[in-house]
Amino acid sequence: MLSSYYSQDLVFFSILVAVLASYTALNMTSRVSQSQGRAAALWLTGGAFAMGFGIWSMHFIGMLAFKLPIALGYDLTLTGLSFIAAVGSSAFALWLVSRATLPLSHIAGGALLMGVGIAAMHYIGMAAMMITPGIHYLPGLFALSILIAVLASGAALWIAFRLRDRTQRAFFSKALASLVMGVAIIGMHYTGMAAAEFPIGSLCGALYTGLDAQWLALVVIVVTLTVFAVALILSMLDVQNARLSSSLHQAHDELVKLALHDSLTRLPNRLLFADRLEQSIKRCQHSRQRFALLFLDLDGFKIINDAHGHHTGDLLLLEVTERIKGLLGSSDTASRFGGDEFLLALAPGDMAQTRLFAERLLAEIARPYQLEHHSLHITVSIGIAIYPDDGTSLHELTLNADAAMYYAKERGRNDYYFFDSAMNANAHQQFLLQQDLGYALERGELALHYQPKYGAQDGQVVGVEALLRWQHPVHGAISPASFLPLAEKTRLIIPIGNWVIDEACRQMRIWLAAGHDQWSLAVNLSTIQLASPGLLGVVEEALHRHRLEAHHLTLEITESTAMENAEESLLILNRLAELGVKISIDDFGTGYSSLLYLKRFPANELKIDKGFVTSLGQTGEDAAIVSAIIALGHTLGMRIVAEGVETAQQRALLVRLGCDTLQGYLLGRPMPADNLLAHCTGHEALPA
Repeated sequence: MLSSYYSQDLVFFSILVAVLASYTALNMTSRVSQSQGRAAALWLTGGAFAMGFGIWSMHFIGMLAFKLPIALGYDLTLTGLSFIAAVGSSAFALWLVSRATLPLSHIAGGALLMGVGIAAMHYIGMAAMMITPGIHYLPGLFALSILIAVLASGAALWIAFRLRDRTQRAFFSKALASLVMGVAIIGMHYTGMAAAEFPIGSLCGALYTGLDAQWLALVVIVVTLTVFAVALILSMLDVQNARLSSSLHQAHDELVKLALHDSLTRLPNRLLFADRLEQSIKRCQHSRQRFALLFLDLDGFKIINDAHGHHTGDLLLLEVTERIKGLLGSSDTASRFGGDEFLLALAPGDMAQTRLFAERLLAEIARPYQLEHHSLHITVSIGIAIYPDDGTSLHELTLNADAAMYYAKERGRNDYYFFDSAMNANAHQQFLLQQDLGYALERGELALHYQPKYGAQDGQVVGVEALLRWQHPVHGAISPASFLPLAEKTRLIIPIGNWVIDEACRQMRIWLAAGHDQWSLAVNLSTIQLASPGLLGVVEEALHRHRLEAHHLTLEITESTAMENAEESLLILNRLAELGVKISIDDFGTGYSSLLYLKRFPANELKIDKGFVTSLGQTGEDAAIVSAIIALGHTLGMRIVAEGVETAQQRALLVRLGCDTLQGYLLGRPMPADNLLAHCTGHEALPA
């Protein structure tokens, strides 16, 4: 047999080409499996060519590395057939691993066909040398080379299928897999070469009629590197495009989600909820079913939000959202309507199911919340409207559910009510009244009445309290209990309250000019006014405009207002006190107080709530409470005012208990400013 040897450089290059061919195959597999339609067909064709050319190049570079003591050439036709065998095997492999599933039976069958194809490429390539009298193959090594080809093909199919979807952070995985596949391919080739024996005296029949070995080596190496480079660059560009497309798709989805969902709770916003509700209405129109729309408003959320901060308020809303979602069925929809309001559209059902859901919702929301070391409690008021009884559109259903929710608020909160037409009439009336209130100030319909306050011991008038009145052009006198809540709800209380302060100071200047320099004037402040950033400026400007000394003005705030956001209230009240304005705590005894804060508040006066005064003489408990309030106030250096004095018995008892100032219908009703001086002149001093 002819002696043979290998060119080490070309052997190394053949191994490198085998590894590169394997890596290209893995990349092409990813592209084919992730593409569809025409794009998948193009990637399959290009991938089969690149992968097949890589395997074929490795084979011929290995052949060129093989040296015999005779000159060699390669038949063009047989060389072309070996190339077709390599491309065909590669196309089959890429098609197989791009399927949705690849069971073991398919891997086994594919490995057999692909292995036979690669072996055919190898031995057709060997036959292209046209050796005469012919190449002798050792049966054992020949069979082993085919077995290696089959096993290598099976391993390649399994690895390619497992890694086909790993397009990101998969470089090292693919590199290691490429090395394994390349070594397997090389093992088959060099085992087949080891099986070949060339008899002494053999000649190469393709030496003069076929391709020159040196020329073929140059072409194969250059074309191989070019094909690999183009294939890898295209694959990398496609990966980048795929990533960019994926990022754009994710960004688009996120934008759509942000546009249709609440940013805090991720619940559907009004736009998406409206669309889903319209779909529910259409379904129920055809099926003639009913469904319920629930309008939820959390009770006392603003107090928690102000007391503990917006961060805690947001955490509370998130926890409430989770509890709501935990009760919803698969066909129910929830939306955050705004602030602490939620809308729920339940799946079609009967009234009993809706009642049961509302009761479970009340109980679930009322459970304590543990948030950032705080144990918080909150309840919810629920209004329910039924389609189609209470409306056939989103607007009608929402409006009526809202009216029912406000009815629940007025009835004490932490409850649910179904809509009734009487609620709608009341809501419409409230809406019209609210509109009129917006113009009442500029139309001159608002006025101040003044109620005198008397010294308990000497019966002398010591001051007055300004009380707001509204004379409606159609409905006549409107009770403050009706329009003041509307003013607070719409924040009209701020411009109206600013006018009250200015008008009261103007009137006080007139009384001072008339010689009543011992009087003080009390004006009530709402919670919204106290929190208004412009309050200090309004008070300063009114005092300056009317040349009024600050100690003649007393600002009254309720106990609940003072304690709602105690730290901020304390800051504002201290700044008012620095001006010289007096501070009075109104309705004392009805809210929740902290003696620590009460001691720190710059209050000059405590007003005992008229509820205690009315009950005086009926039970000893109320007298004991009033006595305790008076003792507490005096200990803190405050004057004590009792309002709501309506009987001589109440007056006598308050005087005996040590009250400083009295106010009530027994002594003087609220009256216009013009009537007050006449009243005081006729009652210079009340009889002791």
